[in-house]
Amino acid sequence: MIWTALGLALLLILAAPWLAERLRPEIDARGRRLAEGDFAELSDGLTYYRWHGPARGPVVVCVHGLTTPSYVWLPIARALAHLGFRVLTYDLYGRGLSDRPGGVQDSAFFLRQLRELLDDQEVTGGITLMGYSMGGAIATAFAAEYPETVDRLVLLAPAGLGHRLGRFLEFCERVPVLGDGLIRLFGAGVHRRVVGPAGPVSSAVPDIVQRMRGEMGYRGTLPAVLSSQRHMLTEDLEAVHRQLGRTKLPVLAIWGEEDPIIPLAALGRMAQLNRSARQVTVPGAGHGLPYTHPREVMAAISDVLREG
Repeated sequence: MIWTALGLALLLILAAPWLAERLRPEIDARGRRLAEGDFAELSDGLTYYRWHGPARGPVVVCVHGLTTPSYVWLPIARALAHLGFRVLTYDLYGRGLSDRPGGVQDSAFFLRQLRELLDDQEVTGGITLMGYSMGGAIATAFAAEYPETVDRLVLLAPAGLGHRLGRFLEFCERVPVLGDGLIRLFGAGVHRRVVGPAGPVSSAVPDIVQRMRGEMGYRGTLPAVLSSQRHMLTEDLEAVHRQLGRTKLPVLAIWGEEDPIIPLAALGRMAQLNRSARQVTVPGAGHGLPYTHPREVMAAISDVLREG
């Protein structure tokens, strides 16, 4: 009897992470109905996207980061739209209002999503591609894979040349099964602390921190983030940046001077790999460049956009 009870207790302990994940709510259907954008049915599931700005104009495509859905781009998208650009933002799989398919989330996975979305929207080329954090790594890989599509590459605190997520998240990344269980039990709280304290950060998106913290409560988000850590974020893009450095593609990288996640050492690595890349450091900025320092970001990219 005692051994049976102990066996059941052990079984419950082992199953607890997956039960906790199963009890989380799925993406809110009401939220999808009220979304200001639209949905594309792609090969791996629904992708939420939104166009900003005039129906005609130079196209800018924005790729967000590991835990920051497409609304992170709102201040930049609105500023670009005001200047006459047509801006496309979208949610990566596993984030925001997009579906949460299982499996490996590596560069091939995310490049397929972006390529299919551009095809669905009949965007054939000549785009300015902007990537933030992990989205910077995705944008870099996409520009190298599809050079005929990208005219300019703008990277905000890009991953791919080194990052720091903290001991707990890095442990979960390295250790299969145990890491999967721990991320399901404790990952939401850890990621919420990484995002920062609740409260308004940007007048353009006054509730952005609360919204990002809330993302961790949806079913499928934490496994998606962990898969991205294990695959997309472990890809060293040194060779890709070197490849881009041998082309004429204009590249601008913008870094936060006080970024705790993407160290400024990455700036030095990029300078060695792509000597023609322009680099700007925003004083006093952390990792949230698109929503904490949109004016400084716009000032940095204005020259690159005018050259087009």
